[in-house]
Amino acid sequence: MRMIVDTDAGVDDVQAIMMALNHADTEIAAITCVTGNTHVDWVTRNVFAMLDVVGAGPIPVFRGAEQPLLPGTWTGEARVHGEDGLGNYTKRQPTARQLQDEPAALALVRMANEAPGELTLVTLGPLTNVALACRLDPEFPHKIARFVFMGGAELAMGNTNNLSAEFNVYCDPEAAAVVLDAFPEAEMLSWEATVRHPFTWEQYETLAAGTSRAAEFFRDTTGSAVQFLREQLHAPGFYIPDPLAMAAALEPSLVEESSFHYVAVETRGALTRGQTVVDHFGASGRSPNVHIIKAIDIATIYAMFEQMLS
Repeated sequence: MRMIVDTDAGVDDVQAIMMALNHADTEIAAITCVTGNTHVDWVTRNVFAMLDVVGAGPIPVFRGAEQPLLPGTWTGEARVHGEDGLGNYTKRQPTARQLQDEPAALALVRMANEAPGELTLVTLGPLTNVALACRLDPEFPHKIARFVFMGGAELAMGNTNNLSAEFNVYCDPEAAAVVLDAFPEAEMLSWEATVRHPFTWEQYETLAAGTSRAAEFFRDTTGSAVQFLREQLHAPGFYIPDPLAMAAALEPSLVEESSFHYVAVETRGALTRGQTVVDHFGASGRSPNVHIIKAIDIATIYAMFEQMLS
């Protein structure tokens, strides 16, 4: 599998990318960066820090959109990801890696044209870069072999100030609306699926106690997220939204249950802007466009984490 990862490089994003780097049958052809959990300039630094920690080879990294399609509407998520997006990570080292000169959206279009039908696109943040690619080349969605995204709330159980909206979609609802309207099919790992599939706190502690450089990085970058989950959300375990989406992309057989529906995005509601609106019963008459992942093999995903951090 050749994969492009579009990311806002928060705590769980880097875990997801590490999973892909550790997967024997996957090549990351490019990483495109977008503002979301933190500003895109921090995102690029976070990607470089992670790549250096795991000793990854040269991977093209592209800087993308620094604002949503409607500027001025974005606020980062420092409560979970720290001010830098990586849990206020203090062990950054100088890097020899450099950004590509090409903007992310242009790179997405170019790569899809160079290898039509060959690339899997996995998005872990707001969909701004992908929306721009869709507008630059209306055929772009049809040149992507498979599109998997972490985002949305299938039952309107959001995690933002607009209570029915999930964070990635909430950051740029217009972009999400453009993308879901453009792609004939997508696979969605929702916030509800995230909540249904945590690692237990005992599992988290076991992973964080590892002695490898990757395990140390995992431990050093997850403190703010763990504090928020335990003290603010009173979560039953450690949530891994982006790694769940990545696992579904890497190993489709891990998906234990999904359903296929028409999904659109609310962009105007005073209380519901950013909500993913799911036609559960086909009442709209619109063709289904999103496979909503409902259940996934969390035991195997934990084993993937153990191997990745060993």
